[in-house]
Amino acid sequence: MRLRRASIVVYVLLLAGCNNEMLSGCDNMKKQPYAEPLAPSTFFDDNGSARPLVPGTVARGQLEEQRLIDMGGRDLDTVEELPFPLSREVLDRGEERFGIYCTPCHDAVGDGRGIVVQRGFTPPPSLHSPRLREIPLGHFVKVMTDGFGAMYSYADRITPRDRWAIAAYIRTLQLSQAATLDDVPADERSRLQEAPR
Repeated sequence: MRLRRASIVVYVLLLAGCNNEMLSGCDNMKKQPYAEPLAPSTFFDDNGSARPLVPGTVARGQLEEQRLIDMGGRDLDTVEELPFPLSREVLDRGEERFGIYCTPCHDAVGDGRGIVVQRGFTPPPSLHSPRLREIPLGHFVKVMTDGFGAMYSYADRITPRDRWAIAAYIRTLQLSQAATLDDVPADERSRLQEAPR
């Protein structure tokens, strides 16, 4: 009796699964029509299942990235200026992103003595070295995009616009660390000279 009940339960479960080839009118979910990627198909006149991309198609999120990365050609090392206007908001954003992503190795002032370096990581060059002070702005973006030496790529962590903002902020760090009294506006210079030391 138990065997009979068990066989009935199994038979009902098989029917409920609708996988019985012998049942007519049952929608067999395993055999739905579909096209394999790049397989031939008679549905379209060109007999292809995949549709060609519309000319000029750009993948989501790549238009801005390509515009910024390709600015001045593929060689970012020659790009001297930001591809968008410099503003206080851009510098603030660059400072924020620099604080998050760069200070662990480069330190807050960019001298290459961050906390990671203090714990034994290979020190990066100081951003204030004469070579890096003279290098085009695009070089910093390229290094953040592709990585360089012990530094890995940040392309998947920092958006292209933020990479440019960080590069602009690096320039302000470089200016701040090498500034002289002559770089200070005249009205501010007198205030500095009067300040107690």
